[in-house]
Amino acid sequence: MGLVDAAGLGGLAMLQITPQMRVLVAREPVDGRKGIDSLVRLCRDRLGDDPFSGCVFVFRSRAGTSIRILVYDGNGFWLAQKRLSQGRFRAWPGGTGVTEPIEPHQAHILFAGGDPSVRGAPEWRSVRPLPPQSSKGSTDVPKRSREATQKC
Repeated sequence: MGLVDAAGLGGLAMLQITPQMRVLVAREPVDGRKGIDSLVRLCRDRLGDDPFSGCVFVFRSRAGTSIRILVYDGNGFWLAQKRLSQGRFRAWPGGTGVTEPIEPHQAHILFAGGDPSVRGAPEWRSVRPLPPQSSKGSTDVPKRSREATQKC
């Protein structure tokens, strides 16, 4: 998890989740009063994962109005919380295990109160060369473009 100088204010004010990070979402809601030590114990005992691995753990409150993000940065734990001003986190990753791995870009969608399962733009797409233009006509400008410029 990287730290970023937000708005050039000279202070570290924002946490950054990078594409290389592993993000695990706890499927079951947790008590919103849990602190760092309780969530670390929960990661070990119930989720069966190492909280010192640098993985980003995401938890939802029982009411569904807030989420907590726990991560170890090599020096200590960070615990961040987001509470929605209205509504609930309705779209929550499902699955069969106690945790659901998601991609970092899906985590950003989840943090914004969106549905991380909705497919957005493709992560990778093929780059193909353009098909060859026909040699008819005296210019390289397509007919439609010529007509549009003549109307102006």
